[in-house]
Parts: sequence; structure tokens; C-alpha cells
Amino acid sequence: MNKSPSLAPSQESGGGLRHAAVGTLVALSRLVPNVLHLRRNPKSWVLFRFLLGISGAALVVFPLGLANNYYYPVAGLVMFVAAILLPPAVPTVSLEEKARELGALVVVDGGRLVSVGSPSTAVHLFVGTEWIHALDSRFQPVLAVPVNELQSVFAEEHAGHWILRVGLTDRVVQFAYRGMFGEHRAHTAETALRSVMASALPEIPKRRAASA
Repeated sequence: MNKSPSLAPSQESGGGLRHAAVGTLVALSRLVPNVLHLRRNPKSWVLFRFLLGISGAALVVFPLGLANNYYYPVAGLVMFVAAILLPPAVPTVSLEEKARELGALVVVDGGRLVSVGSPSTAVHLFVGTEWIHALDSRFQPVLAVPVNELQSVFAEEHAGHWILRVGLTDRVVQFAYRGMFGEHRAHTAETALRSVMASALPEIPKRRAASA
């Protein structure tokens, strides 16, 4: 009676390693989105790093009394070091969420805010009915101007690029737009600012016609 040949131990161990590697990759692919989501919440991210470090330390210490168990301490050490080296949480806020927070009606490209004595900064203009906020790429405030201080808004070409000049009650603020679509971006911002500036103008009461 013929017997099917049995697999060699090396083949069995090789197949086990492959299955373990595939399982690890699948687990990591499912874990990465959850980890990225945790990083948006500072408290959850600190808790995750703490648990990762404790688990790694446990894997390093507990298997020391067991023979031929070198994988657990190595994996635990990697986890412990990863918990230390992981960057802090970086909360992300979308453009729409920031606009709602500031009460902005529209958000437009502000080009680069040109300030005397300091380097220019790329900004977005959050245009509202009462305030205009210029925020950088990290949504840090660079400039805040009440709408009622707007005196003039004018976009013009200068030295090969476009400049949006915003006249306030005490100074003039300039935004520089470069590139192929610089003119379009400058005029879009000009239109947005002019719309709220016009709505902020005081209404002039109409005089009644003199009766005959």
C-alpha cells in the first residue's frame, strides 16, 4: 500500500513562517488606519503609547525564565522603543471645520502675506461678515482685521506677479500672488473682500421728496 510522502520538518517550518508573516502583514494593514485615527486625539494617543510601552516591557521581562524564547524579548524591545520614539499627537482640523469655528462665509487663497521686516507667509483668508482672518498652513493666526476697518481692496500686477492691496484705517496690507494662476487667485480674493466690505458700509437714509 502506497503512503503519501510526509513533509520534511524544514518545509513545515517554512510554511509556518510564511503563514505567520502573512498574518502579521494583514494585522498591520488593519491596525495602521486605527493608529492614524488615534493620533488625531491627543489623549487616546498618549494612552496608546503608554500601553504599547508597558506591553513591550512585559514581553522583555516575563519570558526570561523560559528556554528558547528569544522572539518575545526582541519583539517587546521593539515595542518599547517604538512607544518612546513615536511622535506626539498632531490634531488635524479641516478647512471647513476652521471656517465654521471662525464664522467665515468663504475661504480664499491669500497668496503670501508680505510684512515689512519679516519673511512672507503663505495664508488662507477666512472672510466673514465681521472679521477677516489670515491663517497659515497650520491654521495659526497671522492677521485678524475687523471688516469695518476695510477702506479699499485693489488687485494689480506688479513686477511680473499680482499684488492684492488691502487698505485699512491705519495701514495697507499686501498679499502677493505668483504663478500661472496668480491673477485669478488675486481677483478671487479681491471679490470676496469687496463683498463683505460693501455689506459693512452704513446705510444712508433716503431723503423724502419735498412736497409740492
